[in-house]
Amino acid sequence: MKIISLVGARPQFIKESIVNKELKEKENIREIIVHSGQHYDFNMSDIFFKVLNIQKPDYFLNVGSGTHGEMTGKIMIEFEKVVLKEKTDLILVYGDTNTTLAGAIVGAKLKIPVAHIEAGIRQEPKDMPEEVNRVLTDHVSTFLFCPSKLSVKNLEKEGITKGVYFVGDVMYDLYLEMEDKFKYDIFRELKLKEDEYIVMTLHRDFNVDKKEKLEKILKQIEKISKEITIIFPIHPRTKKKVKEYNFEKYLEKVKVIEPIDYLNLMGLIKKSWKVITDSGGLQKEAYFAKKKAIVVMPDTGWRELIEVRWNQLANESNLYEKVFEDNNNKYPENVYGNGKSGKKIVEILLNLEDDK
Repeated sequence: MKIISLVGARPQFIKESIVNKELKEKENIREIIVHSGQHYDFNMSDIFFKVLNIQKPDYFLNVGSGTHGEMTGKIMIEFEKVVLKEKTDLILVYGDTNTTLAGAIVGAKLKIPVAHIEAGIRQEPKDMPEEVNRVLTDHVSTFLFCPSKLSVKNLEKEGITKGVYFVGDVMYDLYLEMEDKFKYDIFRELKLKEDEYIVMTLHRDFNVDKKEKLEKILKQIEKISKEITIIFPIHPRTKKKVKEYNFEKYLEKVKVIEPIDYLNLMGLIKKSWKVITDSGGLQKEAYFAKKKAIVVMPDTGWRELIEVRWNQLANESNLYEKVFEDNNNKYPENVYGNGKSGKKIVEILLNLEDDK
């Protein structure tokens, strides 16, 4: 069985590496990795690439930047050439980028089965590019590997029930693999005490670009910081806006630090009380670390964590209230599987091959 995996961004390489490791253990599967070039951050010195021993791509399409339509079209043109040359049995795509959609359309047009890893995620607004990519990819995919039971239900509502599998989230596989490598240097440097501080990240344009909105959020943060320590690795975008609007006064009691690497960030989260974030990935990573996240977004692709009342959505008016809301819910186990998602995906693909 020959599989082509199409990736175009760092998170997709990381997810792919989890599946790649399982595929390498199977004698009758050959995987070809294609990098679209949608993002330029393919850096082999990255900690993930070193630790996970991520394989270099077999093909680099070098599509570069452009509008959504232009980029998707370029990837389709170049990727189709590779697929026709390699005569693949299956195309694997990940997540919700233009690369994901381009790979799915090429597979559908050539009548080659497409497997979508991270299928069934839905988020408002419906016209956001990532949401469009998710929905269209799911509707042309043959195999839909869902990270949660809610994502299975989302597909069912759209009439998609065939080829749907709840396998869990490959990012939980990653978390478990990296957990013993987390670093606690900053925790020690700042002389923090376990469960007595909050880690905050804030960078989304809808939160930081508008002066009035950002000020309201920071006023809430100022109020929270009077009661508990906040550690804030500040994103360059947010740092620029805070300075531009002269909002430093709201952060006087907040420990503002420069952005930090994944291992130190996860070390901080592992020993924190809660997390405040508008990052999609960090919402889940907080859950993996058994920490509650207050999500400063109008909606999230990870609604299952809201539904089980582990994470909470918040805004510029109720952030303080949500942080200190009495919520003694027990930790909901296995929302994203048991950390063996990569193994399950490969086993399903092997069984399909055996059934031919």
